[in-house]
Amino acid sequence: MTARTATRVDMHVKILDERVVKRAKNRDIDVLVFAPHFVRLPDIRARAEAFSDDELLVVPAREVFAGPWHDRSHLLAIGLSDPVPDFITLDGALAEFERQGAAALVPHPELLNVSLSEAQIREHIDRLHAVETYNTKAFSRHNRRGREIARATGLPGFGSSYAHLRSSIGESWTEFDRPIESASDLVAALREGANRRVMHRSGLGHTARGLLEFAHLGFENSWGKIDRLLLSGMEPTHPNHIAYRGAFEDVSVY
Repeated sequence: MTARTATRVDMHVKILDERVVKRAKNRDIDVLVFAPHFVRLPDIRARAEAFSDDELLVVPAREVFAGPWHDRSHLLAIGLSDPVPDFITLDGALAEFERQGAAALVPHPELLNVSLSEAQIREHIDRLHAVETYNTKAFSRHNRRGREIARATGLPGFGSSYAHLRSSIGESWTEFDRPIESASDLVAALREGANRRVMHRSGLGHTARGLLEFAHLGFENSWGKIDRLLLSGMEPTHPNHIAYRGAFEDVSVY
């Protein structure tokens, strides 16, 4: 990447291909944080590396589902060195992030049944590094609540497109006041609480893309949920998967 005094980071996307990269560059995004659901860290890391170049850095990350499916709390971990499964306890996930020196972020706080509450954030605040204050998928009241929680807890904010659809890439971003040229640079900026601005596009097109993303959430929690739980067998990120060699048995919720 070419060094810049400020860096635009779309802090959380779920898809990555040539069209995503092209759209990110067209939107002047410098860094994408790639954290697809139910994909193990080595595979995320390999794909992120394959799509990084001098114009765009793709940083691998994991959105870990802490707790059982019906009452899960999402955590975004950036800078993991070792894989961490889904469906482990919140304490277990945060302890593992801390052990690895990763940045632990709270995406879409208090959104439906998939997020940390303000009470949970306060309980674990010493292990958390930022809370999402703008998410393209979320409605205005959810983003407003994120900003309220950030102010109340003193945690820095961040913004992301949370793109599950290509058209959402670069709809929202976090602009840091420093160059970020590697995953470790981003982790340092987050753990140090670096100065930043949370920004997003506006207008009818932006609103429409947010609504499309929210509609996609409905699919994920209806047919997508049935498919994953009943038809697809054990997920690659299930704590009982052979890949984890039993390392998370003591904190598994299943």
